[in-house]
Amino acid sequence: MTIIQKATKPVALLMIPVMTSLTWGCQTTTNKGKDAQIGAVAGGVLGGLIGSRSGSWVKGAIIGSVLGGATGAIIGSYMDKQAAEIDRNVKGAQVERVGESIRVVFDSGLLFSTSSSTITAASKDNIEQLARILTQYNDTNLVIEGHTDAIGNEATNQLLSEKRAESVATLLKVYGVNGNRISPIGYGKTRPIATNETEAGRKLNRRVEVRIYANEALKQQAAAGQLKL
Repeated sequence: MTIIQKATKPVALLMIPVMTSLTWGCQTTTNKGKDAQIGAVAGGVLGGLIGSRSGSWVKGAIIGSVLGGATGAIIGSYMDKQAAEIDRNVKGAQVERVGESIRVVFDSGLLFSTSSSTITAASKDNIEQLARILTQYNDTNLVIEGHTDAIGNEATNQLLSEKRAESVATLLKVYGVNGNRISPIGYGKTRPIATNETEAGRKLNRRVEVRIYANEALKQQAAAGQLKL
């Protein structure tokens, strides 16, 4: 079942609303037409940021830029194809297309034992499958985010989130993803997507997110009409 939600987020610095289509699990939603519409409205405006459902932004990362009608549509098609492969082949991951980028969310409980930053043997297959797809689409960069709930010591949660992000980043590199593409970061409890007052909400907050966005080479190929889909 595909769930489509629409939300407006400000494009960084210029505060231009951008309509996004969100997809959780199951089948990803095609954004080619939407990217072209965004480009037509916003022209060559750069700087859109991907935020979580709570409205938080990736620290210092400009990863959802609006590049113009044709270029945006081409990158959108590239991301649609990649997102569909991740959704089809990586178990336990929620896949969301946002603007010209992809958000992949893993429940930390699927990747790690309680209070551990060591990826479980069962989850290594999922990370390996993700790595195989990322190496096929190598004109993208990645931000790996670690998040915790609000239970426990703040400093401990922060450190755990950093170690978990590093663990996923390290394993992706072991499976062949170029380390120069990867930026791990831990947010501790500071980026909740649900309430911390219930166990169900805390479970959602304990997560690792992989955010995939176009690098400069991909943007240039798309702009020049040289990108092979």
